[in-house]
Amino acid sequence: MKDQVGVECEGKDLFEDPAFPSDDASVVSDGSTPIGGLRGALTWLRPQEICEAPALFPGDTNSAQPKQGLLGDCWFLCACSFLVKNKHLLEKVMPPDQPQWGDSRYRGSFQFCFWQQGLWTEVVIDDRLPCVQASLCFSQCQSPTVFWVALLEKAYAKLHGSYEQLWAGQVSEAVVDVTGGLAERWSLGDSGLEVEQRPEQDSDQVRGRRRLDLRHLSSLKDQCAISCSTHRGSEGAAEVGQYHAMTVMGWQDVRTVSGSKVLLLRIRNPWGRSCWGGTWTQGGVGWESVDHSSSLELQSRLADGEFWLDETEFRSQFEDITVGYPSSVEGHLKSIYTGNLLRHRHQLAGRWTKGHSAGGSRNSSSYGSNPKFWLKACDSGEVVLSLFQHRKWSDTEKRSQSPLTDRRTPKHERYQAIALHMWQVEKKRFNLSRLLNKPPCASTNCHVYEREVILWCELEPGNYLVIPSTYQPGAEALFLIRVFSSSPMSLSSEHKCTKTPRTFVPLPTDGQWDSTYFQGSWAEGRTAGGSRNFRSHFQNPHFPFTVCDDSATSSGTVVRINLHQKRPETDLHPIGFHVYKVQSGRTLLSDQDLVGSCVPHCYTQDVSLALRLPPGSYSVVPSTYQPDCPADFTLSVARRVARKVVKSQERLGRTIQEICHISVMQS
Repeated sequence: MKDQVGVECEGKDLFEDPAFPSDDASVVSDGSTPIGGLRGALTWLRPQEICEAPALFPGDTNSAQPKQGLLGDCWFLCACSFLVKNKHLLEKVMPPDQPQWGDSRYRGSFQFCFWQQGLWTEVVIDDRLPCVQASLCFSQCQSPTVFWVALLEKAYAKLHGSYEQLWAGQVSEAVVDVTGGLAERWSLGDSGLEVEQRPEQDSDQVRGRRRLDLRHLSSLKDQCAISCSTHRGSEGAAEVGQYHAMTVMGWQDVRTVSGSKVLLLRIRNPWGRSCWGGTWTQGGVGWESVDHSSSLELQSRLADGEFWLDETEFRSQFEDITVGYPSSVEGHLKSIYTGNLLRHRHQLAGRWTKGHSAGGSRNSSSYGSNPKFWLKACDSGEVVLSLFQHRKWSDTEKRSQSPLTDRRTPKHERYQAIALHMWQVEKKRFNLSRLLNKPPCASTNCHVYEREVILWCELEPGNYLVIPSTYQPGAEALFLIRVFSSSPMSLSSEHKCTKTPRTFVPLPTDGQWDSTYFQGSWAEGRTAGGSRNFRSHFQNPHFPFTVCDDSATSSGTVVRINLHQKRPETDLHPIGFHVYKVQSGRTLLSDQDLVGSCVPHCYTQDVSLALRLPPGSYSVVPSTYQPDCPADFTLSVARRVARKVVKSQERLGRTIQEICHISVMQS
């Protein structure tokens, strides 16, 4: 999605974003959160109207740290803290060299980018910010003259439809949105795996997350995005209520005067003020057990909003910890398990469609109908697989529109319960039912209501079948499979075209065919209208053909249609097509005219469909799944012709057949 900023105003007139206006509608969507009370009380000011010398980003990282305002988006601010210490990621989200205040090129607009469903999405905003009594009412930086957080927050709010849509969320989602990488959420519970399972339940119904040992991350702690969250009131942090997230800035083993060691963690509260009253607060009794010089040195590291606590206090106060994978300057992820660079990455899109590819969990007899992906490991190596599902949006044409449900609703209303299973396949030909009855070689073990689930494993060379699934059969959603690996891998999908039952026929093997070939292209903004999910569908190219009355066939003429996209195998669009009956006297097509479809859209070079059609006029509309996916293509329409056998000399017959064959190949 690229926002249409429009023509820049002449002179010094500053840009005002019509898509996200400076009014209450951009702040409050339904008024179900405390910020609903801000209606009518806000003023919108540009940074130069708030302070004398505004800056986008300072040289001092402490001044750049985010500070939470009246909006409950601590989860997003934890991801912002990660950007402060990763300049290469920050520049991807906030492209450098944008004209700022005082620059002659400044026109009051800023550009940001967020990773959304496999693509980097550009969001352009004006710099008018919501204020109460001339002060920012939402997030800001520790320094009141620095505005990168306030502007980034506004762009993220525009992406979601309003500021109120950012009230409550998952740190892991925000980290992925601003890095394009991976983030895992772990339990800080005492047991190795927290589960809620009755004896009669299938293993796919297990609800739980693995426990994290912080020491596994010691070598990467300065490179990871690490945050902790609580789902209940904190005893030690008196001001912290339910569902609050904080940033883990670091930790270290400290030797006490008695010779023992204690693990201390430095935590930052997005509120920007200290809220901790535990053993290791300033003047707390914990510091009496540490050498005086070490105590002073550790306490001197604390910036505004930061505090120390030991591992026991940490586990008692917080329930979850989220770890975002580190990223190298070259863009490669690092494994949080081994520290290895994951230099190879692949991604493919898919969907669960009711009645076709939404087979449900392994409890269901229809599990084998779920989408299937082939993973080929060329060498031994470490692999991280991600199953990322798309949220439900009220209008799939406009990602910036509000979701069907906001972040305060239960997860099962926003996401399907999903899981990922993988089997090693020894031979190219195998019995699918027998294979699926065997335990998978790796899996996420349970279906969870999360936007993304992650599977880590180490694989030997070979072929692997990967199956993503929802828990309930028939549950529909779009998803993305991502693979990150330390050694070369290949990822491909097994796609099938769904034929309309009433029109699909077996392809005849005899007779002759009259073929017509069309050359076409999908052009961004003109003829790349996307699938029937989008209102722009009928902007796609139309290719008319006619089926003539043939007295030799009473049940209609067999027509074979093939669509071939002219793109490399490594960069294919998902393609499909629909066939419409052209009504007499009408030039426009409608859904009522549909007589056949080759869907779902497939990531493959060719898709084909055979139909038996009565005499009449028809039109084929080929499309990519998403709009504005440019590509050239070839469409062929072959009609089977029933001709009487002509008796002739064998030599002549062979000559005619040869010429016909050459003629077809040349055309």
